[in-house]
Amino acid sequence: MHLDGAGYEVPDPPDLEGRLPVLAYGSNACPAKITWLRRALGLTGAVTVLQAKCTGLAAVWAAGRRVVDDQRPATLAAMPGVVEEHAVWLATPEQLRVLDVCEGRGNRYHLARVHTGEVTLANGASLPDVLAYVAASPIRLPLLVGGSPIRTAEVPQAQAGAMTGETAESHGLEVTVIESD
Repeated sequence: MHLDGAGYEVPDPPDLEGRLPVLAYGSNACPAKITWLRRALGLTGAVTVLQAKCTGLAAVWAAGRRVVDDQRPATLAAMPGVVEEHAVWLATPEQLRVLDVCEGRGNRYHLARVHTGEVTLANGASLPDVLAYVAASPIRLPLLVGGSPIRTAEVPQAQAGAMTGETAESHGLEVTVIESD
């Protein structure tokens, strides 16, 4: 759990009534990002984050860059046979609204139920159709280098900015986009 600028391990999660599981990959899994969201976008309350094993899904480098800092962001893609560790935010509706603003919901990313792959929590619980932010525009589709997406686990951010390639036609995920209120 992240609260007051620090992270805490909680053996028994706090009240999770009304919280939604959102797969967090790239910077959204970083405690410093949570602190930035509090300062810059008014994120409030305890942020409960669980570890998860993702099978058939991967965080890959996006084709475009962020305007604010010229960094290449991560995006989600289908990758059969790949297993990665990521985080799952158990977000309140208010926290989800802050994430929507940060992710440019409907513009850069869509909030969607992801039907591809499998997300399993550390306690063995499966999260079918987990929510995640997936590419909504070509700049957030995967970057293909030599015809393949490049996993963030394989190439660090410092090298990702210098990569060149083509924009993928799709992220390859089966999703149901959740329309904004």
